[in-house]
Amino acid sequence: MISVRNIHKSFGAQEVIRGVNFEIARGEVVCIIGPSGSGKSTILRCINGLETYDRGEILVDGQKVDPKARSIIGVRTQVSMVFQRFNLFPHRTALENVMEGPVYVKGVPRAQARREAEALLEKVGLSAKFDSYPAQLSGGQQQRVAIARALAMQPKAILFDEPTSALDPELVGEVLEVMRDVAAEGMTMAVVTHEMSFARAVADRVLFLESGTILEEGPPEQLLRHPSHPRTQDFLHRVINPMD
Repeated sequence: MISVRNIHKSFGAQEVIRGVNFEIARGEVVCIIGPSGSGKSTILRCINGLETYDRGEILVDGQKVDPKARSIIGVRTQVSMVFQRFNLFPHRTALENVMEGPVYVKGVPRAQARREAEALLEKVGLSAKFDSYPAQLSGGQQQRVAIARALAMQPKAILFDEPTSALDPELVGEVLEVMRDVAAEGMTMAVVTHEMSFARAVADRVLFLESGTILEEGPPEQLLRHPSHPRTQDFLHRVINPMD
């Protein structure tokens, strides 16, 4: 479904992605972990064309991702993204936020888009919040609206960029539960996360990034419990035992 081939990306003189290669199969859940500044979010933004890349090639379902080409519109309708900060339209209700993409991007009739948006908000546990504006919702509720909005485009894959990092700890669980449900339905997912319990329970594979390169990858049971690279070992120790 997603193929990342020898990607390089620089911001000025700083190379943030250095020859990254990986693939995500249809229906696979891949979690990407690593320290801040390792290039995790940049990779996701390159996959759906929010960032250009300098060298290499990214394919989504066989179609090249080229942010400068008109075809990028088609890629973005196939690959939805859920951001750290929700990115909801503040002047639109939860229902209107979910309807926006189908109506204005895909040309879905408003009545159909409304029915589908209502069903998706019910699915993420927000049937009582159709008419609420983002400012009237908790962070966890806003992120669940964002997930419903991503699903409304009927994508082939969803990219999650640290979707719980902006939430209070007590709200993290409700978002992860929705993500588990989405994964269980067979959605192809790439998830940048610091939630190791989620990665262990849901991921088919985990990638560990350091300084723009993949140092280690493997099944969650192997990589998270028995990492082979010393840097992975050190990172996981600090994440799991932050006071040591």
